[in-house]
Amino acid sequence: MGMQGRCQCSKVQFTTPTDKPLAVYACHCTECRHQSSSAFGITVRFPYFELPESVNDLVGIHARLTLKGRTMECLFCKSCGARLMHRFRDDIPAPGEKPRLTAVSSVKGGCLEELDREMMRNAIHIWTKHAIVDIPEGVEQWEEAPLNRL
Repeated sequence: MGMQGRCQCSKVQFTTPTDKPLAVYACHCTECRHQSSSAFGITVRFPYFELPESVNDLVGIHARLTLKGRTMECLFCKSCGARLMHRFRDDIPAPGEKPRLTAVSSVKGGCLEELDREMMRNAIHIWTKHAIVDIPEGVEQWEEAPLNRL
């Protein structure tokens, strides 16, 4: 069960909690463009989960403040530098507690072995006001972040 994920060097491997994501986003904001070193970033959202404890020493965290004032933790492999996922600090449960039902983990699309064309056809394009590539006609798109989703 779940989708298989890994960093570029394969030292960090993980399985998502579900076979299908909650949503797939193609984000055109300048932060995602810088992070991905590409025209946009791909984020695949799942119910909140943690990476396996066995990889804790291999994972670094870069924290940044979002435009909405939330602290985003960006997890990456210390060996190859590949971004793995991000999450909002206020979604991280305290030790021994369960995450809120609305908490999510946002996996970077390139880490997922099973990411496919069909999932990308249904991707929601966000922060399109910063897009440097054409947005496909007919897809859900937002000039900024969709209200109450991020």
